[in-house]
Amino acid sequence: MTPITFSLATCECALASDLDSCYKRTANHLIAMDETAKPLRIPPEMAIYAEKHEIFDLVQTLVTNLMVDKPEDPIQYLIVLLKRGSVEVPRVMLLGPPASGKRTVARKLCEHTQVIHITDSNILKEDTDLTKKALQYKAKQQDIPGDLWIKLIQQRLSKIDCVRRGWVLEGIPQTREEALSLQEAGVAPNHVVLLEAPDAVLIERSQGKRIDPVTGDVYHVTFIWPEDKEVVQRLERQKAVSEEQLVAQLMQHHREVHALRKTYRNCLKGIDADQPHVDVFDQVLTYILSRHCSVAPHTPRVLLFGPPGSGKRLQAKLISQKYNIVNLCCGELLEAVSADATNMGELIKPYLESGQQVPDSMVLQILTERLSRLDCTTRGWVLHGFPRDLEQAEKLQESNFIPSRVFFLEMTDDVAIERVTLRSIDPVTGERYHSLYKPAPSPEVQTRLQFNPKDSEAQLLRELKEYWANASSLQDLYPEAVHINADQDPHTVFESLESRLVGRLQNDA
Repeated sequence: MTPITFSLATCECALASDLDSCYKRTANHLIAMDETAKPLRIPPEMAIYAEKHEIFDLVQTLVTNLMVDKPEDPIQYLIVLLKRGSVEVPRVMLLGPPASGKRTVARKLCEHTQVIHITDSNILKEDTDLTKKALQYKAKQQDIPGDLWIKLIQQRLSKIDCVRRGWVLEGIPQTREEALSLQEAGVAPNHVVLLEAPDAVLIERSQGKRIDPVTGDVYHVTFIWPEDKEVVQRLERQKAVSEEQLVAQLMQHHREVHALRKTYRNCLKGIDADQPHVDVFDQVLTYILSRHCSVAPHTPRVLLFGPPGSGKRLQAKLISQKYNIVNLCCGELLEAVSADATNMGELIKPYLESGQQVPDSMVLQILTERLSRLDCTTRGWVLHGFPRDLEQAEKLQESNFIPSRVFFLEMTDDVAIERVTLRSIDPVTGERYHSLYKPAPSPEVQTRLQFNPKDSEAQLLRELKEYWANASSLQDLYPEAVHINADQDPHTVFESLESRLVGRLQNDA
């Protein structure tokens, strides 16, 4: 029977995914409850607080650490972990073929980050029964059994220095079987670095390698040579490895490297080792200090601003369709409420019928009630048509509806006039047309097209004047907003929006 293996890195993703799924399953269950009941609302500050303080990421990290380290006293362990200031410590695997520079990079990493450097040789220096048993195999020039070797690694990584400061495993694992055994034992790296270089370069490096017997540092007669003359005097040649032996080792590495890549694909980065060692180290360090993309649930809260004709309605529709978030047009929402036989609907109906502006207090009450519903809280929302000025925007913020993304769609007045005043609608099919961009398909359709009085140039100029009068103060309120050129193909605009919508912004991380 084939043994079942699993990736702990995959389990970490599954853990966060399960948290998110549980959250959404509960939400869907509540949504599916009696639809005649009053819509369930969740205070908006809950999601904002969770995202601001990265609560889901914190829970994921704590549970992952518990499963990896398996402390005897979980509560005390978590207390110590939380008191550390940072609950994440580096857990790094540094892999690569012979002579790729693993030892040099690992030592520099440990100096820079204060993590524990673990090699196959120092694992065997531990004074334990397991180590003594392993050394007996070595004395007989026999390979250490795989299960014993995994226990030795697990034993070393469970020591308090590795738990508190983190570790760098140099050259471990070397095979897929060893990697899977480590995963089953709970040894899960945050980052895996694979150093890569052409075989010809590695063979040349191996022939010129020198070792400092005092510090164990590795040098090379061509690539890395110590400045200290005293160090130069004591350098020793590495134990001779023939070119045939090195080629055999390289072939063994090539046979295993694809499987190792696949095993650690979620956290592995390949780095070109055929460049100055300082550059190699800088790239490795940058990756080690980076955070992986969070899989914690994130609820998009998007505001779209822009002059009339900039395409806010279309872009909101595209965002909503692709990411399954709630599309809220303030004008459409007011019309829907007006059509309902509710007290608020009766109150705003006269304003809408006469073309007057609905008072801000009523609009805000309607809008906050809608944004508080469970679909908006769990799926997120994209809002356009409100706020229109600084006062409305400040009131929205005071109600704790704070957007996570703000976009300003920008275009000139001339383009807006061309877009708006030349558009029309077919009353029979409801299809929208434009004299320049999408003309009527036939004379018959052309004759029945109707133009909306609100699209007249005089009305548009009034709306543009109002928009630009408030645009500057709104941009000041949202200094981190993204400005998008709306005078281009709608799908190009959407791609620009999407590239800044997906993932976290710098101040989210």
